[in-house]
Amino acid sequence: MAPPDPGARAGFRVVAPDLRGYNESDKPEGIEAYRMSAIVEDLAGIVGALGEERAAIVGHDWGGAAAYAFAMLRPGLAARLAVLNCPHPEPFARALREGDLDQLRKSWYMFFFQLPVLPEAVLAANNFRGLQEFAWARARPGTFSRRDLRRYVEAFARPGALTGAINWYRAMFRRGEVATRVYPPIAAPTLVIWGTRDHFLGLPLTRGMRRHFSGSFRIRYLRGVSHWVQQEAPRQVNDLLIRFLAPLRRGPGRGRTRPRSGQEPGAA
Repeated sequence: MAPPDPGARAGFRVVAPDLRGYNESDKPEGIEAYRMSAIVEDLAGIVGALGEERAAIVGHDWGGAAAYAFAMLRPGLAARLAVLNCPHPEPFARALREGDLDQLRKSWYMFFFQLPVLPEAVLAANNFRGLQEFAWARARPGTFSRRDLRRYVEAFARPGALTGAINWYRAMFRRGEVATRVYPPIAAPTLVIWGTRDHFLGLPLTRGMRRHFSGSFRIRYLRGVSHWVQQEAPRQVNDLLIRFLAPLRRGPGRGRTRPRSGQEPGAA
């Protein structure tokens, strides 16, 4: 049995779903099925199915992107946002659009993922060795155990799972996320937690984010921590999250729902 989630111990109702395309969740065919508006409606459906009126959304990487979109498209359902190592979509799109060479270098795989079939073949080769080296090899040594990696590989080896995960990136380019657009300000109080040694997302993406939030906004940097911030610094991350979400706590065993979503299985 897995140990109790720190959020649950702190009095929150915690739900950690596999997002569409991942692990045991549905894997609809077609790239359009992975547009962000569909992901947001998945999250809204989860909140409603749990009998909650609102929820705090905690997400890492793609889960963070879904959290931002949820707060913009379904503001009445978003009580608070906590985002781990994912920038607001506007500075990220601008970096790609304006030719930020450092971020383009970090994001090379997003362009590779636009190809059909080949990305899946490369990542799945040699028992998913390509995926392991691409995704987790640069984490701090000892962050991921062999058991962790086996479980991640098992999740991505499920029929359709690898294509489902890559379709998130394919849908991003097809829906014009890198084009110039106006994003509605986010009213939900927001906390961003950022590991500064992220090899996928550059630190400059976090600068100037405040203007995209009409509600309270704070960012906390964890020095020397990689993209996998919740795995490398779990105590710090959990302490920051519990303090930030504390106003929503309704008493022991009766906490506000806190759906968590992440890019990889096991990510907060």
